[in-house]
Amino acid sequence: MTIARRSAVLLGGLALAVLAGCAGGDKPKPTPLVELSPKIAGRQVWSAKVNGVDFPLGISVRAGRAHVAGSDGIVQALDAQTGALVWQGNAGARLSAGVGSDGRFAAVVTRDNEVVVMEGGNVLWRASVPARVATPPLVAGERVFVVGVDRVVHAFDALDGRRLWVLKRPGDSLTLSQAGVLSVYRDTLLVGQGPRLLGVDPLKGSVRWEVAVTTPRGTNEVERLADLVGPAAREGSNFCVRAFQAAVGCVDAERGALRWSQNGGGIAAVAGDADFVFSADGSDRITARKRAGGEAAWTSEALLHRGLSAPAAMGKTVVFGDSEGWMHFLARDSGEMVLRLPTDGSPIVAAPALWDNTLMAVTRNGGIYAFRPE
Repeated sequence: MTIARRSAVLLGGLALAVLAGCAGGDKPKPTPLVELSPKIAGRQVWSAKVNGVDFPLGISVRAGRAHVAGSDGIVQALDAQTGALVWQGNAGARLSAGVGSDGRFAAVVTRDNEVVVMEGGNVLWRASVPARVATPPLVAGERVFVVGVDRVVHAFDALDGRRLWVLKRPGDSLTLSQAGVLSVYRDTLLVGQGPRLLGVDPLKGSVRWEVAVTTPRGTNEVERLADLVGPAAREGSNFCVRAFQAAVGCVDAERGALRWSQNGGGIAAVAGDADFVFSADGSDRITARKRAGGEAAWTSEALLHRGLSAPAAMGKTVVFGDSEGWMHFLARDSGEMVLRLPTDGSPIVAAPALWDNTLMAVTRNGGIYAFRPE
């Protein structure tokens, strides 16, 4: 995670130290893992490999294909059930964000601020944007949407790369260089802009509604930083999001209204199902909140300081990866640990993705692992 000004990027470690109010001292040690007798069955069903991941990767799963990429610019489409390679393409440069896909087109952004769109592994077009991009592009309705760390939104024609519109909004000079919220609900584009979620007309780039998930507080820019962290956890018209180090909240995208917001620290995205919204705070304390009103249903301290990834809700479980490559399956209604599965020992770097009964995770070393609980 890094924090960016319009013209500068601060090292994430320094930023986190400031945010945590640290004046020195040792980092807390990860909670040791206790021996676990699995309560459910589960196993790894396939694995694949990219050449390392040191950027905010999003795994895009569409039409049974998982779209992933390595830092070196190699983009892959894999069969989500078997892990078989469907196609592979090369963006030609190291990546800063990706992958976005609608099942036909796949979009990434390079460290040179170049949007690259592929079809079947072949590069269709390239287009430059003026600022660094940390949020995976969104591909929908034969359009490619890109939001930079400067909070400017760009819309391109997916077929030929023609720039359709640009949306600029006033905002604070300090921004979060971490994957933000970029999603869609029916005919409305959803974009995180600081602590606000915007509903945007995808054809014109005009703002239809705006909802503040939290009200930033603090004595300086760093303390007031509360950008929305993606991806959002959707259930129908209900989109739940993390406001960086500030709150978790849910927005009704049908009405453009805030349903609820609860204060709470944390830097990773949330996940949810019809009943709960799951998140981990800055100490990796896990909380399940009731989706209807935001009240806490349960908390767990079993994985404190283990560097948890964003979670994924899967059936009767919620799944977190950690900094040692373990995948932890917790019972969704109680927080009880029910299964633990290994990867390659390096940190899980993306929110796990789902397709049918398959859960996919990616590690910093570039391992792609698929699991099926039974």
